[in-house]
Amino acid sequence: MADCHDLFEKFLEEITLHDSKKLNLIAARDALREKIKTYFRDKKKFSVPKFHGQGSYMMRTVVNPLDGEYDIDDGVYLQHLGEDKSRWPSPSEAHKWIYEAVDGHTNEKPFEKPTCIRVIYVSNYHVDLPIYSSYKGDYYLADKNSGWRISDPKSITDWFVEKVGEKGEQLRNIVKYMKAWVDNQAQTNGKMPSSLIITKLVTDNFVSRVRDDVSLSKTVASIDQLISQDFTVNNPIDNAEIISDRIDANQKEVFKRLIKKMAENSESAIKEENKKKACTVWRKEFGDRFYDCNQIRDDKGALYTAAPALLRNDARSA
Repeated sequence: MADCHDLFEKFLEEITLHDSKKLNLIAARDALREKIKTYFRDKKKFSVPKFHGQGSYMMRTVVNPLDGEYDIDDGVYLQHLGEDKSRWPSPSEAHKWIYEAVDGHTNEKPFEKPTCIRVIYVSNYHVDLPIYSSYKGDYYLADKNSGWRISDPKSITDWFVEKVGEKGEQLRNIVKYMKAWVDNQAQTNGKMPSSLIITKLVTDNFVSRVRDDVSLSKTVASIDQLISQDFTVNNPIDNAEIISDRIDANQKEVFKRLIKKMAENSESAIKEENKKKACTVWRKEFGDRFYDCNQIRDDKGALYTAAPALLRNDARSA
């Protein structure tokens, strides 16, 4: 079978956030933290909040989005609300504090979402600032639609980092490939499952192999088998919360159809003996960011098709 592991390594470089973009995000995050600290300390005379990064950036699974706008989530943990939760201000009031703290930091006005304040930068990136407080050991998110609700993104990050420790760094690669695949599919198929749903599905169904192309194919096949029977995905740290309920029935059906197609095509790709043909199958799934298959010469078949596994010396076989 054709070995496309090297093509996926190149694809990983393509979809991974470059160092310059990471530095932009960190600089923006740190500047906003200082603005918020100053606002709470000097204007409101409140205890200064604490901060903790969350989401894909902290998991190291963030990918370059096709729309060009990348981001970072930085949780703002209020320290002054006290232990009497009944006396906490409304989520709207908490949002107002953060909005006022960062207003004017960039040329664009901050954008208020139900669960965060978004600060937009002209260089195609933004920082989301969700707001939390703690009560009897639980963390609560200031959600304008649902009120203060239990949410602990730090524990989700810890869960994923632990899983990578158990299963290996390849798990992180497969999550990134799948997120890039979802981004590409969303261009023509509309809303897709969230990053957390994808991460949970991949982690629960991960199949380790020496080659990333084989690992991805086996993992996708496992996901397809699972969701074709029962598309229920639980919060990784709270089994009572079904995060797959965040997408509607039609969106689930679309995703199931696309996953089944991906499973079939990926199996075909890893069985294909001609590397250029295998590459073409993968490129149809991932789009133009995947390796340009026309750069693979196939006029010398022995150079670009897999030798029998027992003759290989690079230890890569399915």
